[in-house]
Amino acid sequence: MQVHPQIEASWGEQLSEEFDAPYFGGLKGFLLAEKEKHIVYPPGSLIFNAFNLTPFNSVRVVIIGQDPYHGKGQAHGLCFSVPYGITPPPSLVNIFKEINKDLGLPVPAHGNLEHWAKQGVLLLNATLTVRANQAGSHQGFGWEIFTNAVIKKLSDKKAGLIFMLWGKFAQAKEELIDTKKHYILKAAHPSPFSAYNGFFGCRHFSKTNQILRNHALPEIDWGLKGSLF
Repeated sequence: MQVHPQIEASWGEQLSEEFDAPYFGGLKGFLLAEKEKHIVYPPGSLIFNAFNLTPFNSVRVVIIGQDPYHGKGQAHGLCFSVPYGITPPPSLVNIFKEINKDLGLPVPAHGNLEHWAKQGVLLLNATLTVRANQAGSHQGFGWEIFTNAVIKKLSDKKAGLIFMLWGKFAQAKEELIDTKKHYILKAAHPSPFSAYNGFFGCRHFSKTNQILRNHALPEIDWGLKGSLF
């Protein structure tokens, strides 16, 4: 049996089979070799940050990204999010613009989405690590098998989740989700290259809260207060 990564207890229980699977051992070996020769983001302690901030039993909404940011200090284990003090990247700026139009909330001065994660929004990248300054460099080494298993586990064991699938990559994950049990919201990716093709105006944030209201569940507070700039 392999030594499991440090991860929040409810996720550790759900994913123990994945951690013991041969592919995960190969993935760990790949990462160790990468770190000997390259800078890898995010830091090891933050690779499973999305899981640690949003326990399995707390997940209500799932946003799926592709890769961690590959610039210095940007990645901290939550898709689309950056730590305090880091300038929000263009896709995140567009997300904030859509929230502003959809809900009238002010565009925040920082891009740290931990406030969302702590309310049950799982901010899941399909690949959880990346080589510095090389987008997509850790794709195809096992992370996608792991995160597909995460999505399937959520679909199978929970009901009434809201999946926000932005862009073709995220929308391909729909095949892992039982659409009879869960809600799927699809739109273009918030990247500047595609945001005007259907992300702007998608109103996913108000739609999510409407679904939650319909089930007498607390809404997500999509606003972000405070800044450490």
